[in-house]
Amino acid sequence: MTEETAAIPAGTKLSVRDVVTVKLPAAGAYLSVLRTATAGLAARLDFTLDEIEDLRIAVDEACAMLLAQAVPGTDLTCEFELTGEAMRIAVSVLTVNGAVPSRDTFAWTVLSSLAGEVDAQVGPDDRVTVTLQKRRGTTAGAS
Repeated sequence: MTEETAAIPAGTKLSVRDVVTVKLPAAGAYLSVLRTATAGLAARLDFTLDEIEDLRIAVDEACAMLLAQAVPGTDLTCEFELTGEAMRIAVSVLTVNGAVPSRDTFAWTVLSSLAGEVDAQVGPDDRVTVTLQKRRGTTAGAS
């Protein structure tokens, strides 16, 4: 028994976050890796094929927004958090100017339509993060 295990009282249920983080060069040539990871993780949550495709396109669009202002030679980080009914995806990169993507563009409208909940924020060192959250049963264009 390790010290960490010994410090947890018997019978205590631990809450484990289901999170996958992918870090890759901030270049369009690597986006296929994120599209594939997105599809695999969404399938794990039993998203429909249409919802999976919506998420793949949304992640691609969010990355395109960020890569346009990425500092050359930096990494793009994508964190996937899976819950029972939803997936939260946070894509971030160090940027040259720390500007969040404009919310009044066609690209933002498409992103919001595909992903459901979308937000963007600037953190330390001008790191811009676009966060998407998609719940099962919210396919774009569904009646």
